[in-house]
Amino acid sequence: MNVATKAEMDTDIEGPLYEARRKIYPIAVHGTFRRIKWTLLVITLGIYYLLPFVRWDRGPNAPSQAVLVDLANGRFYFFFIEIWPQEIYYVTGLLILAALVLFLMNAVAGRLWCGYLCPQTVWTDLFQAIERMVEGDPRQRRDKLKHASRTQRAFEAAAKHALWLMVAWWTGGAWVLYFADAPTLAMQLLKGEAPLVAYLWIAILTFTTYVLAGHMREQVCTYMCPWPRIQAALTDEYALNVTYRYDRGEPRGSLKKTEALKLEGLPAGDCIDCRQCVAACPTGVDIRLGSQLSCVQCGLCIDACDTVMKKVGRPTGLIAYDTEMNVERRIKGLPPVTKILRARTVLYAALIVIVGGIMVATLAMRGSESVAVIHDRNPLFVQLSDGAIRNAYTLRLVNKQSMPRRFAISVTGVPQARLEIAGGTTGMEDGRPVVEVGPDQTFELRALVSTEARLPANASLEMSFQITDVASGETSSAPDHFKGP
Repeated sequence: MNVATKAEMDTDIEGPLYEARRKIYPIAVHGTFRRIKWTLLVITLGIYYLLPFVRWDRGPNAPSQAVLVDLANGRFYFFFIEIWPQEIYYVTGLLILAALVLFLMNAVAGRLWCGYLCPQTVWTDLFQAIERMVEGDPRQRRDKLKHASRTQRAFEAAAKHALWLMVAWWTGGAWVLYFADAPTLAMQLLKGEAPLVAYLWIAILTFTTYVLAGHMREQVCTYMCPWPRIQAALTDEYALNVTYRYDRGEPRGSLKKTEALKLEGLPAGDCIDCRQCVAACPTGVDIRLGSQLSCVQCGLCIDACDTVMKKVGRPTGLIAYDTEMNVERRIKGLPPVTKILRARTVLYAALIVIVGGIMVATLAMRGSESVAVIHDRNPLFVQLSDGAIRNAYTLRLVNKQSMPRRFAISVTGVPQARLEIAGGTTGMEDGRPVVEVGPDQTFELRALVSTEARLPANASLEMSFQITDVASGETSSAPDHFKGP
């Protein structure tokens, strides 16, 4: 008996640490899901590339770009919505909504996001289309390796990479246009007069798009993206996924072999083992082996299989959106079950409605002005020579309109309160000091509140500051406390 060394035993047990990458060149397919993917690609990329140039009139002294992230002034504009830095909770709400929509999509039909809307999928689809346009489909590329000259192959490769870089460059260029006035920045970029940071970000995004969509492709979906692993934990037996219906397809074999078996009355499946489903898959998955981490559920294998089934005169749908449970039910002679409305889908939809409703309601009810107050901590109060107690506060007034506004300031909750503003006032309105706040600005001031009223020991009175727009009467208030000895 031969005794293996410890090193040999370890090698046999552990095996290779990683699998060498197989270059994948999917074939072009035609069908329902391919048309859906092309439609979504045109819509999503059209929105991404053209949206910065859409105009939206917000009045004087306001930017006219429909979607703008104004980092210099701390604003985010989305058509008629304007978000200030202190309203970051709206961004949090959007992230929660995005997560819930993703969960709902997964509960209904698996990795819909990955297969149709993920930026990696969309740009990879575009890059592969360019590759096929320039170099041909995989069969043509194999023929060129044998028959085409090196000059022709080099020219086609250079043209392909040039087009990839052009798309990647415009991808980075479109991204920076969301952070400044798009027409102005576009002209500056063409003239070489744009800020250095714009060129830097264009270079970074050009490089990442070119590498991820042109070279890494399925590696991103399989190894870099965490969603496939999360999705596997969130799915259930009723979620529709791209499924090989092995109850109908097995036992597989060549067309002649399966026809001969059927003539003899022996079991024969509809799958003719043509491997067109594998050839069409952008990640190189054989869907007939079952659900796999690399499968992005894009449906291209469905189109490829349906095309073959039509050619050989067999029913389509050998690969389709289905569930493993339904395959097993058909094997047992039971009818398939489809449950789109179930506990988790209803819960996700309800949460989407609730979170979206809260955000819409708060956006509809929020004012175009606000006030924040900070009480002086040291000292909390001062006793004046006439016996009055005085508290000091810092007020921050916010004007969210694109025109200057005058606000009258008042105090409630303190008996016999006397309010003094340390500078910045422009007059009085019904006994209240008035300050002016510029368009789309904040204004900070000192407020002194004193009272001669007799206060209880260790007093801490609930009070509030209120600001009122002198012209429109709109009000906003901020609560605080008035401290006493």
